[in-house]
Amino acid sequence: MRIGVRILLAEDERDLNRIISKKLSSDGYSVDSCHDGREAIDMLTCADYDAVILDIMMPGADGFAVLAALRDAGKTTPVLFLTARDSVADRVKGLDSGANDYLVKPFSFEELSARIRAMIRTSHGSAKSELVVGDLVMDCAAKRVTRGGREITLSAREYALLEYLMHNPGITLSREQIEDHIWNYDYEGGTNVVDVYISYLRRKIDSGQERKLIHTVRGRGYVIREDA
Repeated sequence: MRIGVRILLAEDERDLNRIISKKLSSDGYSVDSCHDGREAIDMLTCADYDAVILDIMMPGADGFAVLAALRDAGKTTPVLFLTARDSVADRVKGLDSGANDYLVKPFSFEELSARIRAMIRTSHGSAKSELVVGDLVMDCAAKRVTRGGREITLSAREYALLEYLMHNPGITLSREQIEDHIWNYDYEGGTNVVDVYISYLRRKIDSGQERKLIHTVRGRGYVIREDA
């Protein structure tokens, strides 16, 4: 499941950080990463994330301190602790401190992805892996999109954008909100990138359809809804 999901990964093992970031990016997530707890706190202060993956033992500030700073700021962003500390006492401490999940190294990337999907579903108040707007259906588990039963092929970025829209049906999302969720700090593209990708989606989702689902709200942004 990718809800136009922007993830912060704080892991001080640089090789592991790079591998996880690459895997999550290939799954369509927007990923910001750092190797230091203090930097993680700064990034969490400057941006809103849909999920956070925290190593516990990091320089600057450990994972518990980062989590405490996040919760003290009033943010309920789901957090997964990623750590080599596997005792029951460590797991209990991590969960009691406000983490949503706990994964012990070494781990499978398939399990990490599944845990992220589960955390985000829960945080958005949904246990379903299927999103529906009119006759447009997104099967998040299978990463499959259909409209009126016809399968639609999307790039990873198009999929992420559509999922973000579909998880907020009827809600107008500004270009800034969309860009913040779909593109990370490293993005250096054009200023009209959101408009370009909305155009791509309209061509694939709405072209030839009597009822359009993706709408422009002039001066505000974009919304997906089924008009009567």
